[in-house]
Amino acid sequence: MRAIILAAGSGLRLGQHTKDIPKSLLDLNGKSILERQISLLREHGVNEIFVVIGYKREKHILKDIEYIFNPRYSETEQLASMMVARTKIFDDVLVIFGDIIFDSQILQQILASNDDIAIAIDLDWEKSYNERPDNPKSLADKVLINQKKIYQISAKETTLDIENQAVGEFLGIIKLSANGSRIIIKKYEELEKSYVGKFHDADSFKKAKLVDILQELIDSKIEISPISIAGKWCEIDTPNDLERARKIFQNIDT
Repeated sequence: MRAIILAAGSGLRLGQHTKDIPKSLLDLNGKSILERQISLLREHGVNEIFVVIGYKREKHILKDIEYIFNPRYSETEQLASMMVARTKIFDDVLVIFGDIIFDSQILQQILASNDDIAIAIDLDWEKSYNERPDNPKSLADKVLINQKKIYQISAKETTLDIENQAVGEFLGIIKLSANGSRIIIKKYEELEKSYVGKFHDADSFKKAKLVDILQELIDSKIEISPISIAGKWCEIDTPNDLERARKIFQNIDT
């Protein structure tokens, strides 16, 4: 099992907090976000870790980590950063956003999945936005689920009308099997050759996020499995998010 952490972005919404360092290196009770992710992964036997970097790349100096530079970080998005590391995407792989904090319980649930392509989903997601006044629910990556099947994933409002449907939030963690790794690489490389124009939520293919390629797979009749998580997690996009994460994780060492 290996992990690829996407940490190339500049974190503009954090203002002065990320003026001199990347978002993933922000301090959270004595450890950076990235250090906490790496420590937790290693506790669970995930020791082969790759970090895709871009903004302030020289600030990344952690040992025993292989860094992969996205030279186009300022003009691309999550999907392009993931594919900078495509030679590492084989066998079982975790792909993780570099700006999220999650606990051991959540990681265990994700690692237990045996599906080809599975994504972590929080079905109790809306209440967290009551504590995030500078981060509206409209920006959340929403996942429409019915009978353990994902029908739609988008930051936009869900549009399907399915009986007994549920809507969760995508945490920013994907687990791929060997077959799942092949599927997502193949789909990306097919699109990379000739795709032009708007791509799902993105204005262009080069600006695509992970939800965009996941929706493309769904539209291609490839099943994406939800992992409904229970546990503590935080996304850190704004100064308020950072303070909230510090409070939630103040008694958790990892």
